[in-house]
Amino acid sequence: MGIDSKYNIKIGNFKKGKNNLITDIDGVKVGHVTLDKGDIKTGVTAILPHSENIFKEKVMASSYVINGFGKSMGLIQIEELGNIETPIILTNTLSIGTACNGLIKYMLSENEDIGDTTGTVNPIVLECNDGFLNNIRRFSLKEEHVLDAIKNAKEIFDEGSVGAGTGMSCYQLKGGIGSSSRIIKLDEKEYTLGSLVLSNFGLKEDLMINGEKLIKETFDNEILELEKGSIIIIIATDIPLSERQLKRLSKRASISLGRTGSHLGNGSGDIVVTFTTRNKINHYEKRDIVDINIINENKIDLVFRALIESVEESIISSMINSKETIGRKNNTRKSILEYLNKTV
Repeated sequence: MGIDSKYNIKIGNFKKGKNNLITDIDGVKVGHVTLDKGDIKTGVTAILPHSENIFKEKVMASSYVINGFGKSMGLIQIEELGNIETPIILTNTLSIGTACNGLIKYMLSENEDIGDTTGTVNPIVLECNDGFLNNIRRFSLKEEHVLDAIKNAKEIFDEGSVGAGTGMSCYQLKGGIGSSSRIIKLDEKEYTLGSLVLSNFGLKEDLMINGEKLIKETFDNEILELEKGSIIIIIATDIPLSERQLKRLSKRASISLGRTGSHLGNGSGDIVVTFTTRNKINHYEKRDIVDINIINENKIDLVFRALIESVEESIISSMINSKETIGRKNNTRKSILEYLNKTV
């Protein structure tokens, strides 16, 4: 899983999780539905924060908007209440409404009390624009695809040109879904932090791996394209953290983007959602006062470093695991492997 060792790419020094995926955090699962036919290059990816009823057992969470050129749903309530109560759905920009409907219907089917004896629900839907390769105007994604992605979520999942990543571009090469994980030792106990990205940003001339430019071509700065892509970054951990501490983690993902060469362009929607599977919040909590554990702030630098490594690797992994794709109007995104093969 993750970056192919034959290219001699090693991001950072932390120990990796058993599968080097976000699902190395116990209970986290990921599912895809891929729509790849003709000029349709799109899909949906679902991230389940744990395997129980997430509405009744919410996870503490935070979000951070690095650059806000995006059309995400549900971030306001994450910011206000500091929790997530649904699976996280990733898809293309014009399908967020469909994805939201599908997610809400799933939540209603699992919880007869929502909108009846208790309040409503805050669906989390995040997007990137896959319109370069995908005929985004055809609205190919259906509500049942969202349900299928949730229901087929599992611990081992594919990366690259799958699910929501089917039509995405990264550094003007083929992007998509990437994931990795890191192990952090605290109080002599091992904890795990993992990330998953939907990569759809960057300019080819900026791409760096381990601090070095990958593509040595000469580019005319006067005719450079504007960066109009985006990236969704999901970070999960089993380390006990408060919402404020999760926000601090989220901010560090911008360093990972910079390490791969991004300048966080004006037209880029770069959004981070971070959650911990510890300190779950019971929807029907009966106590007036509840206790939570959090990390000693003086030890959080370890977590920052692990996160930066993981997100950086997830971005590169999203490209290494993606295949060359020809989409609408014969628009083409080559695989990064074409360039890596020249360097080995």
